[in-house]
Amino acid sequence: MKLKPKITIADHFGGIEDPRIERTKRHKLIDILTIAICAVICGAEGWIEIEMYGCAKHGWLKTFLELPNGIPSPDGDATRTHDTFARVFARIKPEQFQQCFVNWMKSIQKIIEKDIVAIDGKTLRGSYDKGSDKAAIHMVNAWAVHNRLVLGQVKTNAKSNEITAIPELLKVLEISGCIVTIDAMGCQKEIVKEIVRQDADYVITLKENQGHLYSYVENLFKIGIQTGFEGLDEGRYTTEEKGHGRKEIRHYVMISSEKAQLNSNTDWIQLNSVGMVEHIRQEKGKTTVEIRYFISSLPNNIERFTKAVRSHWGVENSLHWVLDVALKEDECRIRKDNAPENFAVLRQIAVNLLGKEKRMKVGIKNKGFLAAMDNEYLVRVLAQL
Repeated sequence: MKLKPKITIADHFGGIEDPRIERTKRHKLIDILTIAICAVICGAEGWIEIEMYGCAKHGWLKTFLELPNGIPSPDGDATRTHDTFARVFARIKPEQFQQCFVNWMKSIQKIIEKDIVAIDGKTLRGSYDKGSDKAAIHMVNAWAVHNRLVLGQVKTNAKSNEITAIPELLKVLEISGCIVTIDAMGCQKEIVKEIVRQDADYVITLKENQGHLYSYVENLFKIGIQTGFEGLDEGRYTTEEKGHGRKEIRHYVMISSEKAQLNSNTDWIQLNSVGMVEHIRQEKGKTTVEIRYFISSLPNNIERFTKAVRSHWGVENSLHWVLDVALKEDECRIRKDNAPENFAVLRQIAVNLLGKEKRMKVGIKNKGFLAAMDNEYLVRVLAQL
């Protein structure tokens, strides 16, 4: 089989600036990057495992990498190979690594057109370092729901900084024609402007601190329910789910902003509709009710609204669960300098490539296990870059 990893990985990640001084460059940066990408796809969770992978696969890696001084290791000591990987990834500029990742996703832009893009945050719990009083890193991810692809990510210093991180992430993405969904943290006028500027739609959870707008929308739905939505252009949809001793009912309602006179009460750009979801949960004889309100640029289309809201809630199982259970992200103890952020990109490369490989009808963890055993299967996975 013709091997492709060298060409494709170099095409997308070959432009990363080498952080090492000239005298320490015993190994090519693209070789280090390629070994790390292959290893993480195959299940490596840290630098020592990447070292073990490189040593075990040296003969195969040599068929498409130069490896002028063998598997990267400091001072030729193969027992400390992981030190080289750790140092390099701690110093690579995460903005460059992330930009290469985003550019790769842009190269397959046609795949994600008209998708739902869920913007959501996730804390890398293992990156917390009590000894140096270093807070855990919080990442904001963009997830293409239908195509199950990570489109990009931005690091924040704390969850509250998602407000500033989300616009940065949106600016590097190609989201034209997509529906962008964000939780209440992203309910900001500047974020909405950036989404509309890129010719995309939005469905965003309305935050209570948007005092006047929140009160107006809340009252609008209360009156609508009492009057049967008389005089309002509304759409309704209900779902019911049962299982594991519980019952969940969700009532979705959407109102056109024109009939609700929202445009005369707010300066939010392209605010074409508002939505409400009433979530009723019955379990062990107890009933809980939760109500959320949403703002949206969508016209009154209850099916699209319902799909967008449900898709955003599903990102926890579709992406975060995979990162934590299959790739053990929360257990990772990589903490030094830029390494946690860069390793997060390696995991997202693995999620995308393993997820795109459709011939094997198994989960990502099992696909990675097969890739570790079967070089030809790994080549098939890598060829999707």
